[in-house]
Amino acid sequence: MSTTTQRATSARTPQRTEGRLDRMGIPRPLALGFVAVLVFMTGNGVESNFITPHIVAVLGSPETTVATIVTFYSLAALIGSYVSGALSDLVGPRRVMVLGFAVWVVFEVLFLIALAVGSVPFAAVSYALRGFGYPLFAFAFLVWVNITTPVERNGSAVGWFYVAFTGGLPTLGSLFAIGAIPLFGGGTGGETGAMIASVGLVLIGFLVMLFGVRLPNGFSRIAPEGESTWRVLTSGVRLTVTRPKVLMGFLVRLINTAPEFGMFVVLPAVIAQDRGWGQGRWLLMTVCVYATNILVNALFGWVGDRIGWQRTVKWFGIVGSATGLVAWWYVPQLVPAGSDWGYVLSVVAGCVFGCLLAGFVPMGAIMPALAPDHKGAAMAMYTTAAGGAAFLGTGVVAAVFALGGGGQAVTWTFVGLYACAFVMIHFLRVPQGDRTH
Repeated sequence: MSTTTQRATSARTPQRTEGRLDRMGIPRPLALGFVAVLVFMTGNGVESNFITPHIVAVLGSPETTVATIVTFYSLAALIGSYVSGALSDLVGPRRVMVLGFAVWVVFEVLFLIALAVGSVPFAAVSYALRGFGYPLFAFAFLVWVNITTPVERNGSAVGWFYVAFTGGLPTLGSLFAIGAIPLFGGGTGGETGAMIASVGLVLIGFLVMLFGVRLPNGFSRIAPEGESTWRVLTSGVRLTVTRPKVLMGFLVRLINTAPEFGMFVVLPAVIAQDRGWGQGRWLLMTVCVYATNILVNALFGWVGDRIGWQRTVKWFGIVGSATGLVAWWYVPQLVPAGSDWGYVLSVVAGCVFGCLLAGFVPMGAIMPALAPDHKGAAMAMYTTAAGGAAFLGTGVVAAVFALGGGGQAVTWTFVGLYACAFVMIHFLRVPQGDRTH
């Protein structure tokens, strides 16, 4: 989005007195949008930590096949993440959020039907297409946040967005699953009941957005009026090809949460079965790990606004996350299987990873700053990377498993990717208010 367009967009938005929420980094007219994303992503996250073993059990497919199905879902999320930014430029973020809700509900219902009739191809296609839903809803709102928030508070605003996003996926989603699975009878039947209930949560999140967020700048086109539809839709790709720093920013954000999604595939069986702590404790561990992430997302946005976005990502995000990931893999292997104190130490190790993963939050401010004359296109690539992290994470697992590796090989592959991000972040110095970081 050009500077001229941004001024025009601001001009269409009524001037208002800033309140406490604004000063915290939450634009007051968008406040209920953060709630909507939280509830929507809670519904989306209900299945996140049992979907792989659930499909294996219901369809009788081998784990490798199911990992491939989940990878196609992640690929759809990657494409949907780009489209969320590009379409927001074209028709406004609110309309894109409505589309995301519709896609999610339709293909979730079809996926549940596919599981009920035991059709592997039907389940694979419907689950993959459902992957378009959540990025269209959530990342379109992130674009809305970006075009509304003053640049000096952009890091904090992105932090609050990820409080809502990770608050739902996987934290509150897993917590909901812990209660819902036994309520619906336990086992695969209880898991199916929990997934059916998740549709209600997604509907509530949508209704909160529909009736609670009506800021005018989200209803209309963001891109300059003279640009063709094709140029708007391809602007992010062209920007990435012509500006190497945007490409590096894209890759750093892509690497950011890839291990999170990879561990969703690797760790359920390790924690619940191999180490003997059961599904309930695996879900509780996930809640603890990502509750920690929620608590510090806004904090690291604030830290980035003060000590520098680049510095925060480099040391807290990259180095910190790599250290935490290694701890989360090895601590459960080193403590006695099934022991209570070993489980507590394993949870603590996971919480270190969850906490320092939030150090990447300022990437949401760095990306538009890398292309201030094309903010919409830059945010399209940021949201693509955010959605693509799921594809990269599950893809790494599928590739390592196919080559005969296991969880340890997956973990060190992700550490190697973090090392690449450490090199690239060195080149991503951007203006930050009256400073450059």
